[in-house]
Amino acid sequence: METTETMDATETSPTFPRIISVDDHTVEPPHVWRDRLPSKYQDIGPRILRAPVRSMSFVGGKFAPEMGAPGDDGPIADWWVYEDLHRPLTRLDTAVGHSRDEIRLEGITYEQMRPGSFSVPERLADMDVNHVQSALCFPTFPRFCGQTFTEAKDRELALLSVRAYNDWMVEEWCGPRAHGRLIPLTLIPLWDPELAATEVRRNAARGVRAVCFSEIPPHLGLPSIHTDHWDPFLRACDETGTVIAMHIGSSSKMPSTSPDAPPAVGSTITFANCCFSMVDWLMSGAFDRFPHLRIMYAEGQVGWIPYILERADVVWEENRAWGGVADKVLRPPSELFADHVYGCFFDDAFGLKNLDAIGVGNVLYETDYPHSDSTWPKSREVGESQMGHLAPDVVERVVRGNAIELLGLTGEGLWGAGGQARPMAD
Repeated sequence: METTETMDATETSPTFPRIISVDDHTVEPPHVWRDRLPSKYQDIGPRILRAPVRSMSFVGGKFAPEMGAPGDDGPIADWWVYEDLHRPLTRLDTAVGHSRDEIRLEGITYEQMRPGSFSVPERLADMDVNHVQSALCFPTFPRFCGQTFTEAKDRELALLSVRAYNDWMVEEWCGPRAHGRLIPLTLIPLWDPELAATEVRRNAARGVRAVCFSEIPPHLGLPSIHTDHWDPFLRACDETGTVIAMHIGSSSKMPSTSPDAPPAVGSTITFANCCFSMVDWLMSGAFDRFPHLRIMYAEGQVGWIPYILERADVVWEENRAWGGVADKVLRPPSELFADHVYGCFFDDAFGLKNLDAIGVGNVLYETDYPHSDSTWPKSREVGESQMGHLAPDVVERVVRGNAIELLGLTGEGLWGAGGQARPMAD
């Protein structure tokens, strides 16, 4: 709940709009699956164990943790355990509140993280501090598009786990205690497009307007979007107005250059998968088959977009005889982008200087709370610094207006009323 103190702090800067962040993150509390799975799965569904960290590395874009046995030496962390997966909570999952020099790749417990990472009241308080009104949150343990469940052996349990997460997201994380300020983002069973379509429709019926998907499905061993494999899922999104949200890393393959490249290399080029993915979509014909479909790229920044659109238009025009798209991509890619694609950024002065080449209506703002890249608690100051050259109405659209339209929020920028789902517009 907003306090007088935090509300007074935000009111001192009336010129900058209250932020609607389209890319924040939730660290799931230990009870999410324990409370929602059938009793026969209580001991094998996703659960938290406290254990030592034997080793942990992140090299060449690959995260490799190893859990120690009880009684072993080593720092203690809380681990998600599910089938053969042992995944620790890390400082990179929830870095806000720590100085840059303190943020290292290390295991942590829930007590060692900022409570706003997993608790709704504390999250709202941290949003107040950061001039944020509303936020859309990606998952942590399921990974950014539910890859954890896609890789599972027991498909029945995996499907129940996807549905349990979605129920927790809608009913608890975005429930009445959030006062409409947390916007639901759900998962699908990626292994079955028909089941995925059913889950999209189930959640759309209770007001959900965004679903996670992989930026590059073949990296997960799944068909590409150049096939018709995904049509049931895409049709469900098209018909319900559900936005397909793709976060960097949602293909389980962060960009890197070599197996021994330090994490700084990958962190510099995190936008690369978004770039590759966007070209895939623009050249797939999906937007011609599903004219109401819209996609967004979380944490990819936007400064790279103008050149890619320029190049895609040239290829579409000049290589049409042999490029494989003449019969399915019926308009220039830049036109398809304008109608269907949204880029998201939290710190991109160059992109904002070239906003006209991207499109004022195709850009969304984010804060990336509670990750190490987050601009919390200074997202307003960063925005004011980088958007000072823009007209007030343009700033309003970028910071909140585009998100309100895309995600079907109220005019005040909230999801429903008191956390209740809004009916879908005709």
